[in-house]
Amino acid sequence: MNSRYNAAVCTELTGPSSIRIIEQDAVPLQTGEVRIKVHAAGLNFPDLLMTQGKYQFRPDPPFIPGLEASGEVIEVAADVDSVKPGDRVMAGGKGGALAEQWIVNAAAVSPLPPALSFSEGACWQTGASTAWHALVERGHLQAGESVFILGASGGVGMAAVKMAKHIGAMVIGTGSSEAKREAIREAGADHLLDPADESLATKVKALTDGKGVDVVYDPVGGDLALTATRAIAWNGRYLIVGFASGEIPSFPANHALIKTYSLIGVRAGESPRRDPELAVRQAAALSDLAAHGAMRPHIFHRFPLTDTAKALAVLEKREAIGRIVVEMATSS
Repeated sequence: MNSRYNAAVCTELTGPSSIRIIEQDAVPLQTGEVRIKVHAAGLNFPDLLMTQGKYQFRPDPPFIPGLEASGEVIEVAADVDSVKPGDRVMAGGKGGALAEQWIVNAAAVSPLPPALSFSEGACWQTGASTAWHALVERGHLQAGESVFILGASGGVGMAAVKMAKHIGAMVIGTGSSEAKREAIREAGADHLLDPADESLATKVKALTDGKGVDVVYDPVGGDLALTATRAIAWNGRYLIVGFASGEIPSFPANHALIKTYSLIGVRAGESPRRDPELAVRQAAALSDLAAHGAMRPHIFHRFPLTDTAKALAVLEKREAIGRIVVEMATSS
């Protein structure tokens, strides 16, 4: 094990430009911890928000962003027997993944399925857990129902497209460019729409025989959220996943009453931490989905660790299609 390693460090809350590659000292493991040699780290929108001080979890600089990664176990604490050195794994946490080494709790480590490469495993868990938790646990999406996925070309959006098709739903997705819409089509969406289309809600209704969609999956927020409420069916479920637009919408309560739709908050990370039974159920479901290669990430952008700032800037400029992966020099 190397006693020093490189990491992408957020030095101030000014966005991607604050990232510096700084050598770190390896610290001893504490009870229940695992040290991973990171091969690849997947970027998520909260990583960008944290560098701007805009996420609900707001670490003070300096800190290492990164919510998920994959690699090989290089050391475990004396009380850990769930993994061992040499195991190929995926891991998640509240930060620290954008580094050549990462210390995480053993409970946050799972085997890397043979169906996934290191880079795919690095960006599978967040998108997959969000999509599963939203559509299955919170939205109760059923085969034969319809779902309208906003921001479908993003990481959590594309995972939702694949999860919804795995369930057997009819999927309508939005993408702001032809390239994004083509990627959504390849992910399995049945219908593609431009979020800037002034007749967006009308077109969604037309695709559902005038009834509207059963479920809206919204990681975007902003004005598009209110447009989506006009396309929701009677007794529909509106899943509030996030606010990638940077704007938090205000929903008119009278409209929800008139159409009897439900506004449902989705906290895919926090909910299992508060509900042990859910944690077990979610882990089992995700393990099965990963083993079958379901929701295989669409990796469009790959960067070395030294270009982490550029990778985050792609998120900031809304240029991402599918997933962005930071690959270490040690990855294969």
